[in-house]
This record gives sequence, structure tokens and C-alpha cells, in this order.
Amino acid sequence: MKALVFDRFGEADVLRYDILPDMALDAMSVLVQTSAVGLNFADIYRRQGVYVLEGDAPWIGGYEGAGRVVAVGRDVNRWRVGQRVGFLDVPRAHAERVRAPADRLVALPDDIDDRTAAALLLQGVTAQYLVEDSGRLSAGDRVLVQAASGGVGRLLVQMAHALGAEVHALASTPAKREQARSNGASAVYGYEDWVSQVRQATGGGVDVVYDSIGTTLQDSIAALRPGGRAVIFGKAGGTPPTIDPLLLMEGSKSVVGGDLWTYLNGTEGRQSRVDRLFAALRNGTITAPSTTAFPLHEGAEAHRLLEDRNFAGKIVLLP
Repeated sequence: MKALVFDRFGEADVLRYDILPDMALDAMSVLVQTSAVGLNFADIYRRQGVYVLEGDAPWIGGYEGAGRVVAVGRDVNRWRVGQRVGFLDVPRAHAERVRAPADRLVALPDDIDDRTAAALLLQGVTAQYLVEDSGRLSAGDRVLVQAASGGVGRLLVQMAHALGAEVHALASTPAKREQARSNGASAVYGYEDWVSQVRQATGGGVDVVYDSIGTTLQDSIAALRPGGRAVIFGKAGGTPPTIDPLLLMEGSKSVVGGDLWTYLNGTEGRQSRVDRLFAALRNGTITAPSTTAFPLHEGAEAHRLLEDRNFAGKIVLLP
């Protein structure tokens, strides 16, 4: 099979398009011929050596995608050859064919095309668990979303707004702030002196902060009302600082870690989350991202574009 691989960590030029042997199936795995696979910031971090990678070099990035089943293990009953499937936590996805544990695949409805599935699954279910599980949002909550025009941030704003929360959004440029407002944010801010602005606008702080930056965690805690909670689910800006527990105790505040893999813990639950995500897309609660497609063999160029902080949208690779 052909795949986008790398043998060492570094900039995008460590990537190469190469031919590797197909992975052998075991009794409970499925071989998927991919038609579209998503590119995410986590893939950049893995290429840089910051995130854990599956297996040994040559490494293949990617965790989300869509395609058709071309082979099944002898004990697999749920899937059949030719069936359309998607996935959001299957490693080594940036390849023509992907070996997936049978319980990590989801069925795709006919009205969701493969590119949309590959563009939405990972970021969409991430935003979903952050709203439903980590943040436990409800109508009337005041919520602050950092990087509000990013892939997950955009969906967080839309989902929180649909629940009836009052959404405050942080974004780095006027255009990105305007996008956040169009997605449902009632107030938008830049990254200069934002804590005091948020506290003043809310009369003392928000109920929940979603922090994907990492280095801003101390500020996120400061932007909370007494009893509020900061949900840390990324480190786009670097490693989060160490937090003094007394700082949390004095304001009865909390920091909640957010990790998607915690919540993808069963076949039915996984399918249910994906079904609800696509239902939200159909009814207009969320919108699909603006998608830019690259052939898989141009993966290095796709990585470079994603690293450009001015880029907005989702990159999909086409094997």
C-alpha cells in the first residue's frame, strides 16, 4: 500500500510518500480502503515528536477517515466487504488501506459523503464530549471558548449556543472573531487583556472555560467565577503550567482534563455519538467545515498549510 510516512521527527520535509506492505488482519480486525482521511494538529505534533505514535518507524500519521471495507477477520460479524465505514481513533490512517479494530468503526449514513465524514468526525465528536461530558453545559451557562474559530472551537461555539449557553469567544484576528460571532458567540475578544474584559463583561467570570492552548491555563482559571471549571483539552501553545491546588481551593474552582479516548469506550456508544453528530449537522445545529483537499502524495504541503495560523478550515487527504 502507499502511505505518507516519516522515519524521524522534524518539519514537514521529513514526510515522504512510500510503498509499505499491507498490514495482516487478525481475527477481530477489518481492512479499509480509504477514500478520504483527515489531517489534524495532533498529526503535526506526532510528526514533531511531541505526541505518542503507534508502532515503530516508518511511522504513519492520521486517526480519522472514511472508506469501504475490503477484508474482514474471521471472527468479525458486524461488518461486510463493500460497506462504507468511518473511524476517528484508528492509528496509521494516512494510507491507502488501514487495518482497524472492528469495534472502532462506525457506519456512515448515505447522506454523509466520505469527505464530510473525514472532515468532521474527530473534531465533531471532540466538541460533543467537551460540551456533554467534560463541560456538562446547560442553558444559561456562561462559557468561554479559546481558539474559537479553530476546528474544535468553531463547533464548540455552535453546540454551546444551541444548548442556550451564553458564549464568549477568544480569537486572534478580527476576521476570526467575526466568524465566532456568526457561529453564535454573544461576545468576542482578542488575546490582549482578555481576562479582565471577560470578567467585566460577565460580572465576575464565566462558568466554564474551554482551553486548547495550554499555556493560558492560569488565565483560564482567573476568568472563572467562583465554583467554575476550566476544561483543558489541548496544548497548541505549549505545555500547561503547574497549578497550585490552593489557587483552586480558594475560589472553589476546578480543572478538568479532556481526552477523547476516555469517552470512546464501546461500539454502541461510539456509533451513538457519531449518529448524534450527523443529526446535528442535518438539523443545522452545526455546520460542516470549509474543506481543502490534497492528494495524499502532497501530504507535506498539506502539513505546511495547516501549520499556517492564518489557515481556516479542515484539510482532507485523498489516498
